[in-house]
Amino acid sequence: MELQGVSHRFVELSGVRLHVTEAGTGEPVVLLHGFPQHWWEWRDVLPALAEHYRVICPDLRGFGQSSAPATGYDRESLLGDLTGLLDALELDRVHLLTHDWSGILGTLLCLRHPERVQDHLMLAIPPLGAKPDAAMFGRALRHGWFNLVLPWPGLGPWALRRTGLAKTMLRGHSVDMPEDLVELFASQFQEPERAVAGSLLYRKFIQPEGMRMMRGEYRAEQLTTPTRVLIGAEDRVVRAGPGSQEIAGASHFLVDDRPDAVVEHALEFFGR
Repeated sequence: MELQGVSHRFVELSGVRLHVTEAGTGEPVVLLHGFPQHWWEWRDVLPALAEHYRVICPDLRGFGQSSAPATGYDRESLLGDLTGLLDALELDRVHLLTHDWSGILGTLLCLRHPERVQDHLMLAIPPLGAKPDAAMFGRALRHGWFNLVLPWPGLGPWALRRTGLAKTMLRGHSVDMPEDLVELFASQFQEPERAVAGSLLYRKFIQPEGMRMMRGEYRAEQLTTPTRVLIGAEDRVVRAGPGSQEIAGASHFLVDDRPDAVVEHALEFFGR
């Protein structure tokens, strides 16, 4: 996993060691990956953005080359990782580009520390204040059944390691992800601690935050950070609605399906 002009380093934070990939100069843009991926998700986006910005792509706690401690997958710890990373890299204010669950984390950063984020481009997840409809619940049960498996202690890690669940997610929610990429992203869960980390993330963060969204707990929040949401037109669960834009030829793994669209929107939105 090498890209020309990209550097790698490790940042030691409280309780975790984060692997960070960087390229380019100028205003900082932080790219946060989704599940079950790592920084390589941005391989087709990073070089284009690095022509205009300083681009920072961390592997989040438990993923890629970052450490996978047995704790720290709750909201406060993950926010602490993110603010700690910004501090360690001396980044006062950044552009933010997120995918999947990291869109929730990024929005929480905007709500808690709006002074740290200039603008936020979210991919493949509705705004936290959006009201889910009954049809989305049905689609989630049909196509996102793994959300009921992954949070369980024992069962979730086992499913990631032994059943190829990550591969099923990647194949079923992308337009046509190449098999070598499916294998690459899924292979990280052959390490037992990463399989446990994936399950813990669902149990401690993804599911609880999803329930908060469904109960409407974020609708009263005053989000002041300029935010744009992109949803793949072929996403099997989420539909573009008020406050979001539809991207043709893309499913949930929008960065892999349409990196050109991601780059186009990022350059236009961040440079507006």
